[in-house]
Amino acid sequence: TKSLFMFICVSGVAFMLRGGLLTFGHALYYATGAYTVGFMVKWFGVHELAIVLPLGALMGFIMASLVGLIMARYREVFFAMLNLAFSMILFGALLKFYRVTNGTDGLPIGTPTLLGIEIESDSLSFYYFSLVIVAIVAYVIHRFMASPNGFYLRALHDNEIRIEYSGVSVRQVIYRTYILAGTLGGVSGVLAAFTIGHIVPEDAFWIQSGQFVFVALLGGFGGLAGPLMGSFVFEFMETYSSKYFPMAWQMMMGIVMLLIILFQPGGLWSMYHQILDYFKGDKGGADDV
Repeated sequence: TKSLFMFICVSGVAFMLRGGLLTFGHALYYATGAYTVGFMVKWFGVHELAIVLPLGALMGFIMASLVGLIMARYREVFFAMLNLAFSMILFGALLKFYRVTNGTDGLPIGTPTLLGIEIESDSLSFYYFSLVIVAIVAYVIHRFMASPNGFYLRALHDNEIRIEYSGVSVRQVIYRTYILAGTLGGVSGVLAAFTIGHIVPEDAFWIQSGQFVFVALLGGFGGLAGPLMGSFVFEFMETYSSKYFPMAWQMMMGIVMLLIILFQPGGLWSMYHQILDYFKGDKGGADDV
């Protein structure tokens, strides 16, 4: 289940990267969704997914709508660093307002319910529910990338000036993209809170944001398949690296990132296509002989 909620958040980071928009602060929206669950449980005793999940998405949407008004004005390193700054502001607030957030102790999350029926977060029922949410998210992203906004987002990476000359507002393209990515982060945070069972301020920390960027680069930018592949492989690596190399698993992740950047900048999705092309070439050569 962890790889599923990771995919939802990473997919937002990935399609922003396709437009040349690097963010080191996407944990802002992930933590917004997670703490929406925490506050609903703490203050109202609500564990109902049918209530909390849309609410987490709404909070991510509102947060991204407000922050996006500023972010749409910036590009490149300024865009990345401003996202990081907003995320760290939330991290500081979660630490400081102890009476509300419990500070570093975080907030416990109980067993979720769906239409009044309890479903354990490690059960098949919760996994299938998460799969349904992933399918809905995948459809929304597919429709978004097939829309004019998605077309202009891809073109943004290559030639921003040409988009402006065509009469399209680049700021509006970035703003709409940013809102969708933030909303997905909120959804991911809700599922993560129930899956892990406990939320802490570190959910808004820059390391969490860096993890999302790492997974996006690991998977590559091949539509939805890249983030999905990256999420599953990252979960596999994290599980077994921490098991067999408990004191050095983060170093192992760093080595993998270095190898990806140096030898496979297109990520796993690009590697997959290279392997397919290799075998197709061998098959063709055999037929010619």
